[in-house]
Amino acid sequence: MSYRHRVITDADLVVIRQLIAENPQCSRRRLSEKLCQAWNWVQPNGTLRDMVCRGMMLMLHRQGLIELPPVRQVGRSSLSGRAGRDKPAARCIDQTPLSMSLAELGALEIRQVRRTPEEAVFNSLLQQHHYLGYSQPVGEHLKYLVFARGRPIACVAWSSAPRHLGSRDRFIGWGAQARLNNIRLLAYNTRFLIMPWVTVPHLASHILGRMARMLSADWQRLYAHPVYFVETFIDPQRFAGTCYRAANWKVLGQTTGRGKDAPTRAVNRSIKQVLGYPLVKDFRQRLSQVTQVTQVMQAAA
Repeated sequence: MSYRHRVITDADLVVIRQLIAENPQCSRRRLSEKLCQAWNWVQPNGTLRDMVCRGMMLMLHRQGLIELPPVRQVGRSSLSGRAGRDKPAARCIDQTPLSMSLAELGALEIRQVRRTPEEAVFNSLLQQHHYLGYSQPVGEHLKYLVFARGRPIACVAWSSAPRHLGSRDRFIGWGAQARLNNIRLLAYNTRFLIMPWVTVPHLASHILGRMARMLSADWQRLYAHPVYFVETFIDPQRFAGTCYRAANWKVLGQTTGRGKDAPTRAVNRSIKQVLGYPLVKDFRQRLSQVTQVTQVMQAAA
């Protein structure tokens, strides 16, 4: 068996069962943390992969291979806790209209606000003013607020890229093993919001250009690795993607409309355009590299 490309052996099952037996007081979350520590299962920045580990243990539990303790409810109910996360509280900010040229707007300040007090402001603005609302990202992600004249005028969110995306994979030209090794070196622009009271021509493409110059370094600081390529989806029924094209992003193709876990090949969601932008000139070479260890394993197989 395998989960997220990690092979699970009979010996691993023995270790997991023993861990559960020796820690009867531990919650599922604590057990996943202990297993990550035992296996040294960490992200490049040293953070435990406990969410992935928890998913693996749940899969094994559902298959009857291990027996996890019952789910515990701590503090607020899961329903109210979910609602609190998915619908951030509204924040009052200055909504005086801004309608002028980019030069007249003046200097912009772009701040990465994840894990800062301003993250709540970011979440609230997306929930109130983006047509998709706010949802908490899973995995690696960064959140940016753009300020002008002392107040926020835009939000930009980035997260880990989808593992499989045909048009993007063909554009990069990497093989399956290279994609598995290097998918973490891509970032996905999940949300881009210019506040509805802001009308400044060329502002959106200007922000995208600024983001391309700073995103990789910020990712390196938080997650201990850079990003070399960025991508996004555009719903052509709603948007033309003009600001991305103006910032030199390329149309790579379309999604299949099936989603990542679709049980059949039938279209079950709207088809999106896929746009991408390389952050370094030799992105194909960097993203197509396979580690020496992997090459030795492939040769042995």
